[in-house]
Amino acid sequence: MEHHGESQGHHKSYLEGGGIGSWLTTLDHKRIGVMYLAATMLFFAVGGIFALLVRLELLKSGPLFSPDVYNKFFTFHGAIMVFMFIIPIIPAALGNFFLPIMIGAKDVAFPRLNLASYYVFIGGALLAFLAIFFGGVDTGWTFYTPYSIRSATSVILVTMGVFVMGFSSIMTGLNFIVTIHKLRAPGMTFHRMPLFLWAIYATAIIQVLATPVIGITTLLLVMERVLGIGFFDPKLGGDPILFQHFFWFYSHPAVYIMILPGMGIVSEVITVFSRKHIFGYKAIAYSSLAIAFISFLVWGHHMFVSGQSAWANFLFSILTMLVAIPTAIKIFNWTATLYKGSIHLQTPMLYALSFIFLFTIGGLTGLFLAALSVDVSLHDTYFVVAHFHYVMMGGTVMGLLAGLHYWWPKMFGRMYPEIWGKISWAFVFLGFNVTFLPQFWLGKMGMPRRYHDYGPEFATWNMVSSVGSWLIGVGFLMMFIYFLWSLKRGEKASSNPWNGKTLEWQLSSPPTTHNFDHVPTITEGPYQYGVLR
Repeated sequence: MEHHGESQGHHKSYLEGGGIGSWLTTLDHKRIGVMYLAATMLFFAVGGIFALLVRLELLKSGPLFSPDVYNKFFTFHGAIMVFMFIIPIIPAALGNFFLPIMIGAKDVAFPRLNLASYYVFIGGALLAFLAIFFGGVDTGWTFYTPYSIRSATSVILVTMGVFVMGFSSIMTGLNFIVTIHKLRAPGMTFHRMPLFLWAIYATAIIQVLATPVIGITTLLLVMERVLGIGFFDPKLGGDPILFQHFFWFYSHPAVYIMILPGMGIVSEVITVFSRKHIFGYKAIAYSSLAIAFISFLVWGHHMFVSGQSAWANFLFSILTMLVAIPTAIKIFNWTATLYKGSIHLQTPMLYALSFIFLFTIGGLTGLFLAALSVDVSLHDTYFVVAHFHYVMMGGTVMGLLAGLHYWWPKMFGRMYPEIWGKISWAFVFLGFNVTFLPQFWLGKMGMPRRYHDYGPEFATWNMVSSVGSWLIGVGFLMMFIYFLWSLKRGEKASSNPWNGKTLEWQLSSPPTTHNFDHVPTITEGPYQYGVLR
């Protein structure tokens, strides 16, 4: 990306100067992004421990923990992973760090709001975590009524935590929309923006429009528990199906809050490590907006067996299949970019290719579940658990890890050890498939989800699945160690170790406090590989 006025690297990097107090009160989008990264990765570690405990219980038939304790384990695993890790991490951590740099700005539009959103997020997360010390919560991460109204566990603490964290999501989304509209550098048209920013932009729209719905829903749930107002409890004249409509009207778009930023990262990594201009730039860009739009129309596919009308089921089935079109556009264009490219299989590229492979399986099984006859048979079985994890972990987390390895040298000015990156990738990729591929079989055989014990016919595949979870754990442990090691001991990174063309690679590693000495002027698109000038 040709431009003028980049930082010359003679000013202090954003990492230098000031103690912990200067970090906690910073208005620098890069420091706030790093603080989000640290917090969400900590929550990821806790959520991962709960996942390992769930798989330990399911290693063999017969109880290791009591059913009540098991219910709390999978509830905390789901709630932490969804609300404290997978929704915030890419937009709030990597988006915060790179969005202003990639459009040639010195910060986001509202720096104080940005810092406030971080503290609101931490406050909501701590509120939810308090439930662990007050008897836990056992409703599952969906908090389905009427059980969540009658459960004696700490439902109020967790749902209020989700309510508070929702404000952080809305603030971040608003900030990003205004930043992209108002602070782009001269020459940075929408069609010259990196595709990661198109994905973040589409995500921000969903955050602003959908998140208020989950906020209102959790608030109504709390009011019902505290004041006895009958919104959802049939005993009080409420309707539990209404809760499901409210919950999924947010939570299905939220799936795309999770996945779209991962898709944006893959678009960046594929083009850089193929040394080729991205194929179908505009198709990929607008498919992000198409996914955001369609995501608001498909929530009813979670409710095919809830008693809604045959017409509603039919329409939601068709609309759900429609989402596959903009998603397939991305996958075909990434594949076309790879075709005849000069492919470099460094760690970020391995994770990006893993994303394409695993997310395609997740998307395809999503089409199976969109078909009414199939879904009625597989609803609430382990097939759905496997599908969800192929989309969320095979998709979002693989995209995140591609982005984390890709931008790590830029963020911290140090290279991670490439060989350990590849070994860790092998453990994560292999472990993921060993864990979740058998769950498709378990679901097809009829094993229900959320059960703490099972019959002998499910024993073999459950054992295989649990062993896979340990492989994933080893892979992530390696990754945490070498990332931390690299902060002090890693080889110093050049300003552009991957030969990227987007604006962040024209700055020093790590960037200076104000990013640019002068506002850059953009004269061409973001992926000019092999383009004659």
